[in-house]
Amino acid sequence: MAPDNLHHRILDNLKTAIILVEPNLTVSYINPAAESLLAVSGHRMQGSSVTKLFFEQEDTMINLLDAINNFNAYTKREAQLSLQSGQQITVDFAVTPIHESRGSKSLIIELQPLDRLLRISREEGLLSSQEHSRVLVRGLAHEIKNPLGGLRGAAQLLARELPDDKLKDYTDIIIEEADRLRNLVDNMLGPNQTLTMEPTNIHEVLERVRNLVEAEGTGNIHIVRDYDPSIPELVGDREQLIQATLNIVRNAVQALQQQSYHADRPLITLRTRTLRQFTIGAHRYRLVCRVDVVDNGPGIPDSVREAIFLPMVSGRPDGTGLGLSISQSIINRHRGLIECASEPGNTVFTLNIPLELAA
Repeated sequence: MAPDNLHHRILDNLKTAIILVEPNLTVSYINPAAESLLAVSGHRMQGSSVTKLFFEQEDTMINLLDAINNFNAYTKREAQLSLQSGQQITVDFAVTPIHESRGSKSLIIELQPLDRLLRISREEGLLSSQEHSRVLVRGLAHEIKNPLGGLRGAAQLLARELPDDKLKDYTDIIIEEADRLRNLVDNMLGPNQTLTMEPTNIHEVLERVRNLVEAEGTGNIHIVRDYDPSIPELVGDREQLIQATLNIVRNAVQALQQQSYHADRPLITLRTRTLRQFTIGAHRYRLVCRVDVVDNGPGIPDSVREAIFLPMVSGRPDGTGLGLSISQSIINRHRGLIECASEPGNTVFTLNIPLELAA
């Protein structure tokens, strides 16, 4: 039975998604919050089976029938619901049976969306992890570079006192290795020069990256462009953005070139889109540029996936583990964030860069 006018107005103005289900598990009412969450029309869904709204797992119907027949309320946390559109959402939901007039029963299903909260929590954790790693690396850099400077200086003084020029080969090795370690530490710290912020076309950045990668040689790897030409210019450092994106695309090329992996058609896709009212960490932006770098390579090993943006962490035996850390640092300095989702045959690095100040 549908709610009366007063209750209807109350339910229509709730932010919680509410669905009223009849004993035969057909929908008698769905409020606007539920329409928005499930991407359906409440008017069209009236009288339809609840499974047309969402599907969770095989025993969903059994649980709903048990709730209405035996008057058993239940709650599920972080349930994955599949919608008719093919989209998947994560929700907490509660099912409550109620008695209506003349002894009939109904179910109230309350849905609380979690995707945005989970993403904010994940992004804040990623940003916090990046900041902690930068503090740690800065501390290590200070402790390493001080003795390296002394070591290098002592080797230079020793070279002046050596009676035989042939012995200078050994001091040269000491100096060269000290310089190499200093450069490694500097690379771990990432770029520290001041950003040159100016209007930048993201597609010019991606085209520059594509040309550089193709000039280096990609073999039979195809690079596909899927651009949204309506994206406005963002304010950023063009060269730094090129470097951040280039590191990611090079990683994709190297993954596809692994001898142990053979794709039918090695493919890298560069895709751009705009996102509206999008949250990055704790800040909401009216407009965000999203860049996806997608490859159909072997994927990132589970053992390093969660730490892939930390310095010295690499999924390849010959990797330095600095490229992605530097890319993340550059995008962070543009108030953005890089995220990664990976499985065999589909690895996606997503760069979210604000197009304007936080709302």
